Amino acid sequence: MDQNLALSPDFPSRLPKVGTTVFTIMSALAAKHQAINLGQGFPDFPCDRELISKVHAAMLADHNQYPPMMGIAELRQGVSQKISALYGRDYDTDTEITITAGGTQGIMTAILCCVSPSDEVVIIEPAYDSYRPSIDLAGGKTVAVSLTANRDDQGIVSSYSIPWDDLATAINTKTRLVIINTPHNPTGMVWQSSDLERLANLVRNTNALILSDEVYEHMVFDGHQHISIASHPELAARSFLISSFGKTYHVTGWKVGYVAAPAAMMAEFRKVHQFNVFTVNTPMQYGLAKYLKNAEHYLGLPFFYQAKRDYFRKGLQQTRFKLLPAPASYFQCVNYTELGISQTSLSEADFCSWLTTEIGVAAIPVSAFYAKPIESGVIRFCFAKEEKTLSSALERLQTL
Repeated sequence: MDQNLALSPDFPSRLPKVGTTVFTIMSALAAKHQAINLGQGFPDFPCDRELISKVHAAMLADHNQYPPMMGIAELRQGVSQKISALYGRDYDTDTEITITAGGTQGIMTAILCCVSPSDEVVIIEPAYDSYRPSIDLAGGKTVAVSLTANRDDQGIVSSYSIPWDDLATAINTKTRLVIINTPHNPTGMVWQSSDLERLANLVRNTNALILSDEVYEHMVFDGHQHISIASHPELAARSFLISSFGKTYHVTGWKVGYVAAPAAMMAEFRKVHQFNVFTVNTPMQYGLAKYLKNAEHYLGLPFFYQAKRDYFRKGLQQTRFKLLPAPASYFQCVNYTELGISQTSLSEADFCSWLTTEIGVAAIPVSAFYAKPIESGVIRFCFAKEEKTLSSALERLQTL
């Protein structure tokens, strides 16, 4: 290779606006200052040893070579049975389910398989940070609408709701894909059956497809149920459903997820999938297939995480943070503008940096989930942590 070419500053970037993510920055800052990291969204507790044993057994049984491109049949069957039992839609094991290298790969592959240059893709901000780069790589145009930030009598952001009028304006004949996320990262907001019906009304006379990011599907609290896109027949017929074993079983580092979609859409998905990853870790698939047979491993998850949420919220109520609703996911958003300290005038990013370096607790600014940061004084904590971790963090936060 010509070294001058390789080092040329004119080398064109496919993602010129993308730099180091806020998650990497805040985690590095937390490590440097020995802060408690409630920023990046992953558990600090171990997964079930039974799952490890099943993967180990698969390795010893020599399940260590390439599996089928779409994933092993046993795992695809388990996914199909789970979706059917929970949401009432039957996806064909052979033609409508693919095992992916995590939810993010599923999202990118779904976008690449259906979005062409000049196609419009509607997203709802604050949005998971992989959406825009994936759309850019496909040559599509991102059309962003923002969740409605509801404010209390003091003008402080207290909750979020779906911007239906803005969505109606954004969806048109150029719309190729609409991306929704429920339960929502970072706000924890959840879609209801009535919301899916309103979405169906908006896309009914269009060619728009839906990508439904549901990786936190098993973390919905207070006795409520997750409303999946799969439960709405009309929408399911034009949707990619994305979920994650990593989130569900506390093994985010394994990067195993799945996508379900109608056969014609899945055929296009697999054309891209076979060339960007081809297939996914074999022994993990066999272990997950056996572990998935016991539904209690995911049916008990809402109670497990609700206990952590309640513990964390109770501790935060002894601070002057204003707690936003946390009906789902493993994130708690708070507003810091009423703390009564000088730092409340800082931007969300600067406040999170100060919180990390001076108080010793890392958080993520919600403004980072927007292309053009919207400063609302809201930051996000992750409570997918051991109780001792949360307790130590609360002790520090209660000094504010």
